[in-house]
Amino acid sequence: MTQVDRSLTEWALDETRRAGASGAEVLCVSAESLAAGVRLGEVEKLKSSRERRIGLRVFVGQSSATAATAEFDRDGLREFIAHTVTMARLAAADPAAGLPDPALHPKEFPDLELADVERGIVGADEALDLARRAERAALGADPRIRNSEGAEFDSGRYEIFFANSNGFAGGYAGTSFNLGVAPIAQDENGAMQQGFWHTASRHFRNLEDPEAVGATAAKRALRRLGARKIKTTRAPVVFDPDMAASLLRSVAGAASGPSLYKGASFLLNKLGERIAAPNVTIYDDGTLKGMLGSKPFDGDGLPTSRKALVKEGVLATYLLDTYSARKLKLASTGNAARGVGDAPTVSSTNLYLQPGSSTPEQIIRSVKRGLYVTELIGFGVNAVTGDYSRGAGGLWIEDGELAYPVQEITIAGNLREMFQAVEMIGDDLRWRAAVVAPTIKIAEMTIAGE
Repeated sequence: MTQVDRSLTEWALDETRRAGASGAEVLCVSAESLAAGVRLGEVEKLKSSRERRIGLRVFVGQSSATAATAEFDRDGLREFIAHTVTMARLAAADPAAGLPDPALHPKEFPDLELADVERGIVGADEALDLARRAERAALGADPRIRNSEGAEFDSGRYEIFFANSNGFAGGYAGTSFNLGVAPIAQDENGAMQQGFWHTASRHFRNLEDPEAVGATAAKRALRRLGARKIKTTRAPVVFDPDMAASLLRSVAGAASGPSLYKGASFLLNKLGERIAAPNVTIYDDGTLKGMLGSKPFDGDGLPTSRKALVKEGVLATYLLDTYSARKLKLASTGNAARGVGDAPTVSSTNLYLQPGSSTPEQIIRSVKRGLYVTELIGFGVNAVTGDYSRGAGGLWIEDGELAYPVQEITIAGNLREMFQAVEMIGDDLRWRAAVVAPTIKIAEMTIAGE
């Protein structure tokens, strides 16, 4: 962040005091991005954006208000700040509101290698070329790949500077790159199935080659051709890594402060209790170098850390920001997240299931008859009870082999029972997102079909 933004942030904090605020936070964000998309080789999307915004949260006693603006002229900002302080005076007091304890703010920040200093924004010509290469590889992988929903390459960079009236000030920069392609396969009967694959990283050099992305996407489309329905049954269910990651998101949501203090979580009052099989350890780590969920401090200006959410099956911590920690009479875990004009809420950083020692092939071979899930549809997760019911698609397993694709089915269970029934965990953890997991096998679930 430039010295200009730092000085503007300091001035804005002083201005909140002059307007009558008892405390304040100022967040400055500068961001730039370019997205390029093609379909069947032709340019379908080319979008460039650049923004610079200031977010403000002010306190008058225990009442608060948040606002954001793209106005950087000081005369305009002065009026904006005064208006935000007036809104805070009109808001109801909240005993849990307020800035963190100043003693909890970090004095120095680790270098987490969040920005690619070699590349930055990828130009339009190169971005289009990368998208075309991925789509071309998908379309050329097999004669049955006959169409495409397109391919897209995105790159972005941003700078953040955050300060509050308790003396905290810190900033960092980051980049991101993402390439995805969605080919369509068609069989001799005209039935079509779409596949998708993507690669993402903060560093351009860590992306998969476009040709590899295209080939994987084609393979995923082809394996869905000839999908059948199955009879309702109970059987083992194997979740591929992307689908397994969705289970982690459900657990993290139930372990997050807002769900807990609202009494809307099946994990309420479960700290220290066994909620999963002993082979299940889930970490949240905002300090991993170069990862998409990493950051040196959270949305409250508190340090991020590595912590076990679940340790050998036992719920070891909740995910809390300052506000939810006060509501629950606990300590913040450094998991505050915020938008420019929003009050902090809770989010995981880099959330992952510790990998096991089994290969995906070994896990599949362990199943006599069961389901390998590669697609989940809908949002059928009840955070209050843990009940789980989602539309699904994938491949049926017979005698330890992937036999044929299946679709139009529903898998159902309860998250508490599902995590207690995790029998095997794969060794195939790959970082393509901020929430990741290896392949997992659950002993038994209800699979509803015909």
